[in-house]
Amino acid sequence: MNYDEAVAWLYSTQEVGIKLGLESFRRVVEALGLESWLAGEPPPGAAMRRRVIFHIAGTNGKGSVCALLDALCREAGYRTGLFTSPHLITYRERVRLDGVMIPETEVARLLHRIRSVTETKGLKPTFFEITTALALLWFEEQEAEMVVLETGLGGRLDATNVVRPTVSVLTPISLDHHQYLGNTLEAVAGEKAGIIKHRRPVLSARQPKSAAKVIAEKSHIMAAPLAWALEPVEEEVALAGSHQKLNASLALAALGAAEVTLADEVVRAGLKRVSWPGRFQRIAKPGRPEWIIDGAHNEAAAERLVATWHEVFGEEKPVVILGALADKKVEEICRKFAPLSPDFVVAPVRNHRSCTPKALAAILLEVAPQVNCTICETLEAALEWADAKAAAEGRRVLVTGSFFLVGQVLALSEGTSLEEVSSQ
Repeated sequence: MNYDEAVAWLYSTQEVGIKLGLESFRRVVEALGLESWLAGEPPPGAAMRRRVIFHIAGTNGKGSVCALLDALCREAGYRTGLFTSPHLITYRERVRLDGVMIPETEVARLLHRIRSVTETKGLKPTFFEITTALALLWFEEQEAEMVVLETGLGGRLDATNVVRPTVSVLTPISLDHHQYLGNTLEAVAGEKAGIIKHRRPVLSARQPKSAAKVIAEKSHIMAAPLAWALEPVEEEVALAGSHQKLNASLALAALGAAEVTLADEVVRAGLKRVSWPGRFQRIAKPGRPEWIIDGAHNEAAAERLVATWHEVFGEEKPVVILGALADKKVEEICRKFAPLSPDFVVAPVRNHRSCTPKALAAILLEVAPQVNCTICETLEAALEWADAKAAAEGRRVLVTGSFFLVGQVLALSEGTSLEEVSSQ
């Protein structure tokens, strides 16, 4: 199989759907000879003496903490693997080694191997399980010393949770994916805290009281040493927003718990160089207003984005392009964004779960009847409308509400083709 054929097969597995649970994926891991990940140790005969694994779960900030850990480890000279989701433009973004996306040829080779093994064994892994297996295979083959794994959905039943990490990391928890994780903060926290392993250290960001209680109880049950990262770092962080200094504190505390010591100059350089696309990312090109893109897709993320906007731009009012998935709590998202600007344009998201522009406009106007809302049937039309208005009034354009929408904007801005989007 070449890359296109391999990825086409991978996307065909989405019909399996989201399958929460670990037993079937453990069988996949064992069939592929990846048992060492279950023990959290390097495979027999590996040149490295130790493999450090950071496992990150939470509602918001997971990706940023992963990016910070990756940047810090790479700055220190460690061979570093990074696994995140979803991707914005290309599937290869999900699996990186030393900051470089996995090559197309390696994606094709490894997907062919996974397909052959699983079909022979009669196994039917999901899209996300296959992607997780691909990452573990690549990191093992390349002898990654530091491995940063982001959960896909929840934690307890997420495919990544078959791995025994060196340190478990919990970012701020709020309500999201309620159809899978529960309708209360305690229920969601219980799912996220499912990544805590017996006698392995746990680092947590500041949490709502009810979530903190769940994390503390789970840590006690698992005899897992628990520490809290509550104070922001003093160093400069390249990612925008005061919350990123808290994320950096969490990443540094996780490194400490893993007994990875970094020199002060390494820490400063790593924090200054970290990059994480689609999170308050500024895109400036001659002849048009500046775009700021951010994938804020739940109430807590929207609130943080608004706060970051004010930190960076004060009371300036952007022209907002908004798109959202219908299965999100769209009303709450709109309510958080509404005070940011008087001018919104709604557009569809390139995903079968997209909220239609007409439906999104109705929700926005119901919670914020004072805003001006323009409906566009394509993102291209929305960008054209927003650019014209922002240019005429000396304003910026903010695109938000969905990572899928952000991926579309990035592809358009970079003049690249957008690969098929994934539901996982």
